[in-house]
Amino acid sequence: MAKRVAIVGAGVSGLAAIRCCLEEGLEPTCFERSNDIGGLWKFSEHAEEGRASIYRSVFTNSSKEMMCFPDFPYPDDYPNYMHHSKLQEYIRTFAHTKNLLRHIQFETLVSSVKKCPGFLVTGQWMVVTEKHGRQESTVFDAVMICSGHHVYPNLPVDSFPGLQQFQGSYLHSRDYKGPEAFKGKRVLVIGLGNSGSDIAVELSRLAAQVIISTRSGSWVMSRVWDDGYPWDMVYVTRFASFLRNILPSFVSDWLYVKKMNTWFKHENYGLVPLNRPLRKEPVFNDELPSRILCGTVSIRPGVKKFTETSAIFEDGTVFEAMDSVIFATGYGYAYPFLDDSIIKSRNNEVTLYKGIFPPLLEMPTLAVIGLVQSLGAAIPTADLQARWAAKVFANSCTLPTANEMMDDIDEKMGKKLKWFGQSHTLQTDYITYMDELGSFIGAKPNIPWLFLTDPLLALEVFFGPCSPYQFRLMGPGKWEGARDAILTQWNRTVRPTRTRAVSEAQRPRHFYNLLKMLSFPVLLLALWLTFYS
Repeated sequence: MAKRVAIVGAGVSGLAAIRCCLEEGLEPTCFERSNDIGGLWKFSEHAEEGRASIYRSVFTNSSKEMMCFPDFPYPDDYPNYMHHSKLQEYIRTFAHTKNLLRHIQFETLVSSVKKCPGFLVTGQWMVVTEKHGRQESTVFDAVMICSGHHVYPNLPVDSFPGLQQFQGSYLHSRDYKGPEAFKGKRVLVIGLGNSGSDIAVELSRLAAQVIISTRSGSWVMSRVWDDGYPWDMVYVTRFASFLRNILPSFVSDWLYVKKMNTWFKHENYGLVPLNRPLRKEPVFNDELPSRILCGTVSIRPGVKKFTETSAIFEDGTVFEAMDSVIFATGYGYAYPFLDDSIIKSRNNEVTLYKGIFPPLLEMPTLAVIGLVQSLGAAIPTADLQARWAAKVFANSCTLPTANEMMDDIDEKMGKKLKWFGQSHTLQTDYITYMDELGSFIGAKPNIPWLFLTDPLLALEVFFGPCSPYQFRLMGPGKWEGARDAILTQWNRTVRPTRTRAVSEAQRPRHFYNLLKMLSFPVLLLALWLTFYS
């Protein structure tokens, strides 16, 4: 009999998990507490308990070619950055095309996941679910947790003295849906992340004044990058990753800071991060600098304390006659159906091998999908994680020993602190991480072999965007359309913007960019040789 796998959540990670289990001959059953798929991307006018919540105006920060399921490109006419409704449309199409809905039990809450009495031998789990007030217990051979990390808001009210005396209103960004209720109001947004900046910019068109309070600052990037191309199709490349990894850290840091400051000088806007070289996820917002220039948004340091009608900042300045505070302070991880010690097996920190497997679990039959964060998109990351997990469950891949996994976690933690700083998220470098997972299942692209056998494809794979199709190009789970998808990805990128065709479409010139990048060190070398010869 096929092994039975319980999947918690029917967002993009859950759908990836269902599909990957089916590819490995496993029998998945997905439990979704709402009445629809999509998870984070299923918009609701009101925040629902136990579900992720987004505001009405949310658009994606990753472009369509970089955030698709690896064997399921978006239609040509889809915009590069999508409104949440458009992405939800794509998710539904994927689920119907792959015939995944029949494996999902909707309006079913997972209330408990516990080891069965014979777990040391069988690795099985007892999953207790609840639907319409009726509980049911079922034994599963493995479990995939795909419930995301945007569910339980971090609302640090105890960190802000005087907040309880504040006479205005305050809420978490999870409960924000639109700007209408804030018309003519004076609003403080605490937190400079993607949500905080989006909300501040949107409010600035209706509110009387908007201030963003940030303790550490952040780099702000436009979705529109060099020559007008989507940022991730230019920045997330194997060549760029190769350079970052081989250059001395001081050179890499200098180049990173220089690039982040290309659009505008963050120092002049009060946005520059305290630790500039850290590769913490930047803020993606095309309008924030303009709103600051127009005076409708301003940036202040952290809040020292609140009074009944105002906020006093750490630099002594005051925001008076304040009406509302919106806490864009992120989310915490919580899996209330699971024993906390399984995921947080050391020092109450999330401890997972490759961000997926609990290393101290006696049997490798539980995986967390979609928890790792990087500059890459969630969908292809979840797909590759689920492919590996399904192969581990099917016994076609094996994990290292517990000690080896813990050593790897310690090593990666050191690199994470160096590159991303102290944070609660499991952050990693996208391409390095994806290649690592791909190598476990034989799906990592063999670049030298490609240069020998298919130079045209190799050039696009190495110098072009590291798009999801690369991880279905070879090995198990290979998609026959991957090569064509890679070679035509720029056509799909410019298609929705060329609604008035005035000349032939342009695309990045990899060799030209390479020569431009190498010209500066070559010039320095020539000057050095001239000077010392």
